[in-house]
Amino acid sequence: MQITKDTRVSAILEEYGDIADVMEVFGIKRVGRYSLRMLAAKAVTVEWAARIHRVPLNEFLDILERAIGKKQDQKEAGT
Repeated sequence: MQITKDTRVSAILEEYGDIADVMEVFGIKRVGRYSLRMLAAKAVTVEWAARIHRVPLNEFLDILERAIGKKQDQKEAGT
């Protein structure tokens, strides 16, 4: 899945699961519980999420890619 500024956060959550715990490692704090985030994420794009977290868009995209990669590495190590 290619992630762009127009990607909905809900699509990322559906594809990769809850990556909030991994994103915290890179300095992005959680916003509410997973179910609340999933509900809010339906309308929020990556660009808006970056604004909400006050992180430059390119940096936020990089953080997302690293978080997804780390989550996938953890999943592969567990199997």
